[in-house]
Formats: sequence, C-alpha cells, structure tokens
Amino acid sequence: MTQRKPFQTLRDRMTPKQRANAELKAAAMREDMTLAELRQARLLTQESLGETLHVGQTSIAKMEKRADMYVSNLRRFIHAMGGELEIVARFPDGTVKISNFSELGQRPR
Repeated sequence: MTQRKPFQTLRDRMTPKQRANAELKAAAMREDMTLAELRQARLLTQESLGETLHVGQTSIAKMEKRADMYVSNLRRFIHAMGGELEIVARFPDGTVKISNFSELGQRPR
C-alpha cells in the first residue's frame, strides 16, 4: 500500500528546474481546455451554468460535447462563465483579432 503525501511535500522535494518544468506544463494545460474542463476549472457545475443561461443541465452537457456551434452560442457560454470571447487568426507572420463577431450575442434581452 502506498502512503499518500500532501502535494506541497512532493513539491518541496523538487529541484528548481523540476518546479519550473512542472509550472510550464501546468500553464500549457491551462491554455488548452475543452469547454467542460474550462467550466470545471472555474468551479462551475452544469446546473449553475444552465441557470445563468436559462437552459437545462442537459443543454449544457450537449454544448460541451459539440465539435461545432454558432459563435453567438459560444460567446454566451463563455460570458456566463465570466469570460470574454475573442476570435484570433494565427499566421506564421503574426496574429489578427477578427472583429466581425464582436457584436454577435450582444443584443439586449
């Protein structure tokens, strides 16, 4: 049987190089998440997000599984989590923020 140890104990044993490497990996993981992972990282449940969006929990579950959705729906989903959606095109010589979508989903209700 293995003995459990607090993460801080394990972290204290790491060399500075190992800690830096672990932080780089953690940062990379935070930059690439599914919608479900993002919701969980923000400590939100499907139920609470559904209440904010005025939809049921099953609708949130379906949205999280979709590979394709309207930009306006994605914007509402991100906004309900407290974020702001930006669409950026990346090219070898730089990035461009696409502004066509800035007004979508921003209609008064």
